[in-house]
Amino acid sequence: MKLIDMHCDSLYQMMKERSISLQQNRLCVDLEKLKKAHSMAQFFACFIYKAEFSEENIWDEAYQYALDMIDYGKTCIQQCDGGIATAYSYEDIVNFYEKNQISAMFTLEEGGVLNGKIERLDELYQKGIRLITLTWNYENCIGYPNSRDENLMQLGLKPFGLEVVRRMNELGMLIDVSHLSDGGFWDVVKYSSKPVVASHSNTRVLCNHPRNLSDKMIKALAEKGGVCGLNFYPYFSNSSGKATAQDIAEHAFHMYQVGGEDVIAIGTDFDGFDEGELDITDMSQMDVVYEAFLKRGFTERQMDKIWHKNILRVIKEQG
Repeated sequence: MKLIDMHCDSLYQMMKERSISLQQNRLCVDLEKLKKAHSMAQFFACFIYKAEFSEENIWDEAYQYALDMIDYGKTCIQQCDGGIATAYSYEDIVNFYEKNQISAMFTLEEGGVLNGKIERLDELYQKGIRLITLTWNYENCIGYPNSRDENLMQLGLKPFGLEVVRRMNELGMLIDVSHLSDGGFWDVVKYSSKPVVASHSNTRVLCNHPRNLSDKMIKALAEKGGVCGLNFYPYFSNSSGKATAQDIAEHAFHMYQVGGEDVIAIGTDFDGFDEGELDITDMSQMDVVYEAFLKRGFTERQMDKIWHKNILRVIKEQG
């Protein structure tokens, strides 16, 4: 069993409390917990919350903060004495695993930091960012977020957003549609020349939340060759806010029925939520989720795909 988790907010939490070690901590993700989960790679999101920056200069301050977060993340990794290493490519992930090292890949959650400046994409790529979640929960220079407002939900990418899609394709960066409006999702699927991902989203049929994907969207993602990382946030799994590993397995099974076994991946969102109730507490308990999937009827072969092979394929196809 090898695991690749497409999304956690642990680095954001560590950045706020500089005394927290990646080796071992009280968060949902640390090196010891990753080892217990048999992790092959962990995506660490550089999450930007715009309310934390001054109104007159939000996106420029946020961009610098994102760069600082990448540097801090690399420092934390270096302090782990070789158990984890910064990965920049498919080859890195495979090679590190053969050396018993877990790969850390950096992502950006909030494309608004580009602030209309396409050259920032190149700088982020050079710094190590390999996936960008185009929007969070606010409108930005790229497009519009998910919303319960039907009119807002139908709005697509802005002209700069289309430019971002093209450049990300050229660079080989994963385009992440989680948090994006439905209109933005369809624009990404239409204009991206490569497979795209929803790094941490569930199914809208089983839990009717705008952050989740409709069946049409799941099918389109599958046809594009992309994947959807199952989100462990209780309110995205069960509308009551009380969720179990079996609820997550149900979302996986619905994705399988709609889009097939190649569209399913894992995107826990660990350390990105503190609401609701979940019967697993951190990354060290991923075996509970694994067993729930097997109980739901997935085979070991299918689990290999869900746990790591599907997203590894998409990373490789970025070129």
